[in-house]
Amino acid sequence: MKLGLAGAGRIGAMHAAKLAALPGVDAVLVADTDAARAESVAARVGGRVRAVPRVDDLFTGDVDGLVIAAATDAHAVLAVRAARAGIPVLCEKPMATDVAGGCEVIAVDDEVDVPIRVGFQRRFDPGYVAGREALRSGRLGYLHTIRATTLDPAPPPAAYIAWSGGIFRDCGVHDFDAIRWVTGREVVEVYATGANRGAGFFAEAGDVDTAAALLTLDDGTLAVVSLGRYNGAGYDVRLELLGERDSVVVGLDDRVPLRSAEPGVAWPDGVPATGFPVRFAAAYRAELEAFAAVAAGKPADSVALCTPREALAAFLVAEACERSRAERRPVRLDEVG
Repeated sequence: MKLGLAGAGRIGAMHAAKLAALPGVDAVLVADTDAARAESVAARVGGRVRAVPRVDDLFTGDVDGLVIAAATDAHAVLAVRAARAGIPVLCEKPMATDVAGGCEVIAVDDEVDVPIRVGFQRRFDPGYVAGREALRSGRLGYLHTIRATTLDPAPPPAAYIAWSGGIFRDCGVHDFDAIRWVTGREVVEVYATGANRGAGFFAEAGDVDTAAALLTLDDGTLAVVSLGRYNGAGYDVRLELLGERDSVVVGLDDRVPLRSAEPGVAWPDGVPATGFPVRFAAAYRAELEAFAAVAAGKPADSVALCTPREALAAFLVAEACERSRAERRPVRLDEVG
């Protein structure tokens, strides 16, 4: 099969190498608004990866599926165009920059018989899968508390922050989707806040470099989400499921960037991940493999692949958190969509 890849930036380059390594993929056609960047990625990855001059060249009927890793404001446009052309889509999050754009993608997904999926790779991480299974099996009993953490070791560039949509939409949305997917519950209310102690470009963009949100789920479970851009110890992503009978933690291994203050305790003593490409390398590959199977027309869709409706649900939690931070009050989800 032949797959298209729209976007040759950091994530696009990472996807190009992983797509080319998938069994059954004969060619990966990569395009970018900067043709030279696409050519550079194709030359660097080599093998089955080939650059095409324009993004439009991915819509000629020559590809069996399209992975969208372009600039955020192009996601919805490209996803809709591909689906209407009969091309299965895997779109990196967010699928749109706003609620209206997300609703447009959902409308097209309902209208055409072509799969549109959204990239939330944590659904394919073995730890998140095991946490979900532990909860769904009843082993934990009911949950009383969830703690979700996403802490970057260093902030993205100022230019990225300016159009990222803010820490809740850009970063926290992964935690919001993971909480919904693992628990099977909906968020009904949020209370969020944030602070800036780092570079000035966060405040200039109306954003924060550190944030916290308290989510109330529809069964009364409380989820505390911590987000940050300055975790110098390393990339820290965890999900703690604290239950009536038992508790489990996703992301607690010797690479976790925490050190015990207790005398004589040396664990954990591994080398922390430097960022999401390292921490979730296997998850990204599994997600792309699942999408390739769907694009090839395999009868069983992966239950982990995120649908547009699920992606919008996570985005709405982020919207509510942003409103809560700005207005300094609890916000119910039915206020935003």
